[in-house]
Amino acid sequence: MDTAADLSRLLGPLRRAVLRSTRAAEGLPDLPDAQIELLRVLSADGPLGTRAVAERLRISPSTVSNLVRTMTAAGLVERHASTTDLRAVDLSVSPGASELLERYDRASRETLEQAVAKLPPGDRDALTAALPALARLVTALEG
Repeated sequence: MDTAADLSRLLGPLRRAVLRSTRAAEGLPDLPDAQIELLRVLSADGPLGTRAVAERLRISPSTVSNLVRTMTAAGLVERHASTTDLRAVDLSVSPGASELLERYDRASRETLEQAVAKLPPGDRDALTAALPALARLVTALEG
């Protein structure tokens, strides 16, 4: 068994299945993953400048700028003059986007709870036992 290859093949379909189920359960808009990740960063750590968001997401500042342009037009992100650098802007989650993110999180949790409940007890136990290892895997990949 090649754990890395099997995990690699499963991660994308798992992520997409969770998002599809979550959106369908709550009638949520089809936001791209990158936009959801940006909202999560701003919600947890904002307001932040473009460069700080780029560093946290490990993407280029120009990619963040493009996302922000689209998300500002959609009313998801708000831009404010920076309090520390008059040439820069700080980004924050709009109240509507904050509510949307809460709905995504709630629906995702409920969708996963329902799906996990349908699994045999041994599979549920295996998932629970795997969570600490998966958290350490995230840390190893980010380090």
